[in-house]
Parts: sequence; C-alpha cells; structure tokens
Amino acid sequence: MAHEPGPVTAAETGAETGAETGAESGAKAPQGPQPLVSPLLSPLLSGVPGVAHGFFTRQGGTSWARGDLNCGLAADDDPSHVDENRRRVRDHLPAQALVSLTQTHSTEVVSLTALPDWPRGRGPEGDGLVTRVPGLALGVLSADCGAVLAVDPVAGVIGAAHSGWKGTAGNITCALIDAMAGQGAEPARIRLALGPMIRQASYEVGPEFPDHFRGAVADHWRFFRPAARDGHFLGDIAGIIAAQATAEGVVHFEDIGGDTYADPDRFFSARRSAHQRQPDFGRLISAIALQRGN
Repeated sequence: MAHEPGPVTAAETGAETGAETGAESGAKAPQGPQPLVSPLLSPLLSGVPGVAHGFFTRQGGTSWARGDLNCGLAADDDPSHVDENRRRVRDHLPAQALVSLTQTHSTEVVSLTALPDWPRGRGPEGDGLVTRVPGLALGVLSADCGAVLAVDPVAGVIGAAHSGWKGTAGNITCALIDAMAGQGAEPARIRLALGPMIRQASYEVGPEFPDHFRGAVADHWRFFRPAARDGHFLGDIAGIIAAQATAEGVVHFEDIGGDTYADPDRFFSARRSAHQRQPDFGRLISAIALQRGN
C-alpha cells in the first residue's frame, strides 16, 4: 500500500516508505534491465472502447540488480531508473502523460480538467484522481494496498484510487465515485476494477484492527475471520472495497485477484519486506487512460 501494510503485530511493523532492493528471498532474480512485461488486465475494463489500462507487475523494468519496474518517485532508487520505468508504462498504454499523487492514505480525490505541469508527473497530496482529459494516464502506487481503476464509458470519465486499509476505512471508493459523478458519471454506469493486493490469507491483524471499519461498511465483522494466533484476525480488505462499491450503486465490479504478499516474483509487498527485515521496497503502478480521439 503506498503505503502502509496496516496495523500489525509487534514483529510486523513497518510503513511503506521506500523501495525494496530487489534481493528479497523467494523472488527469482534476473540480472540488469529487463523488457517490459505486459500488465495484468481487467476484462471488465478491456471491453470499453477507447480506454487503456493496466495493473503492472514488478517485472520488466530498470531498477536494481533484477530489473524491477519500480514506479515510486519517493523510493530509494536511482531517479533515472524510476523515470524510465514510468516512461515505459506511459508508452505501453499509450498516453501523452502519466501522473500520480503524493499518496497519504487519505480520502482526497483530485479532479483534473487539463494536463497538469507536475515535475516528474508527481502531484500534490491525495489518493484518488479523476479526469475526462484524453491522453492523460492516471496512476496509483501500491505495495499491498488496493489499486482501483474505474471508467464511465458514457460520460467518458476515468478514475483511479489507492485504497490501503486507512483509505478503505475512510471509504475512498465512495469519494472516487462522487468525484467521477462531479464530471458527469453515474454509479450504475461505472465499471470498477480492483487489482492485486494483499489478500485475507496473508493479512493477519491484531484484535483492535476490525474496529477501524465500524461504519465504513455494513456488518464489518463478516470481513474478518480468526487467525491461528489467539485474538488475531485475517482481514479481507478487498471484500470491504467490493462491498463499498456496491453500496454506492456500482453494479459493474471486478476483482482480478492476485496476492501481493504471496507472489514475490510478480509483486512488491511492504509486509513481506518488513517480515524479511529489508530496509526498503518498490512500488507497483496501476494506470488508466482515455485514448486520444475518444
């Protein structure tokens, strides 16, 4: 989550504030820059003419020894490598520009009506982006958090949100849908896809954690099941995001799956890096763009 892995036990602390070295155990390690790997796609979004998107993995970049696709501008990485990685993402879509925000686990959504002049494509603080501008790719960064991409095909409005546990507790999905509605979208028309993130089987939390979601979703306890450790739970943040979207009137929702913690070959994970006592970790990027002429 760009990034916090969520409240964890004393042995599992660590906020998402850097970039892993690419040498974590369990991950295969090619050497040097690698060709870009096609991103994971949502069939729901792929069916919309004039819209390009992708949930990009860590594979196929220039960062560190294994050639990771780290797209985090705040990461402990060579800035030229990060810029090249983001250029690859932009050109793959393709888009005229790729932008993202300085993510803070908030429910702030920024609406863009023109191409912004943001140095290196990094905007102000916030965790959601909305636009109707063709050629502008909206990106969100993650390393366990949920990445939400959305489009209203009729209104020609796209949105992207970073939904970590704090953003989910605050219901950034609702804020994103409201911001899209402000540009002409209607919830019943919105197609919303959730990308790879830390999944329930990998997300053990302490006894106080479920209370953060009281009021964020109906019957919040249904998204938590007992963990092996007494008094601890396994949290289903993806399930909460899906329920929040449905409650806002979204009828076209897709979760493409993928557990960032359990798949080190494809995904960065803040929690996995903390468990392996690594000083840093990378950022995945998920992006969506309206094609020019749409």
